[in-house]
Amino acid sequence: MKYSQLPADMFKHIQINAGVISTTFAPDTGELQKGSIVGATSGGVNFTATPTFSDYGEDIDNCPKNMKEMKRLDSWDAKASGTFVSVAAATAKLLAAAADADGEKITPRGTLKDSDFSDMWVIGDYSEINEDGTTGKAGFIAIHLMNALSTGGFQIQTGDKAKGQFAFEFTSHYSMDEPEKVPFEIFIKQGTADAA
Repeated sequence: MKYSQLPADMFKHIQINAGVISTTFAPDTGELQKGSIVGATSGGVNFTATPTFSDYGEDIDNCPKNMKEMKRLDSWDAKASGTFVSVAAATAKLLAAAADADGEKITPRGTLKDSDFSDMWVIGDYSEINEDGTTGKAGFIAIHLMNALSTGGFQIQTGDKAKGQFAFEFTSHYSMDEPEKVPFEIFIKQGTADAA
């Protein structure tokens, strides 16, 4: 048996291209609402979901470290980060986290409002079918960040003969309304071919 092989269905399970950051998405239909893309990115988008654990057995005599029965998951830290190269006023308001918009003027605040938190989506092409056909639908991988807030601040890096770079970091948050609900979801959908 050779182990330098590839899975036979590999191309059905590959995420390709940079994807987008959007404020809305319908995972049941794969529809991306017009005008919902937050901005053009450079260098792709990075999503990480890191769990924090407690080891309840760490101070118990004769209990080995990392005994599975004593391990507890405390919380998840879910973030999407990257760099925008296009920023509209609505995007600048999102990046400033606690801010109000009056037309093209963004005024930062010293306090957070519930309205500063919003859902964000990281969506990318998935599978060997990644374009809609007549009856077929494109595959996608979509990550839903709930109660997302810009935690990276408002940043701009300019350069000679270069596009401005706006680094971003959006962090999802738990809610007192549903404290047990983990604030992110992952959707993976295969593309479907047109009917023959």
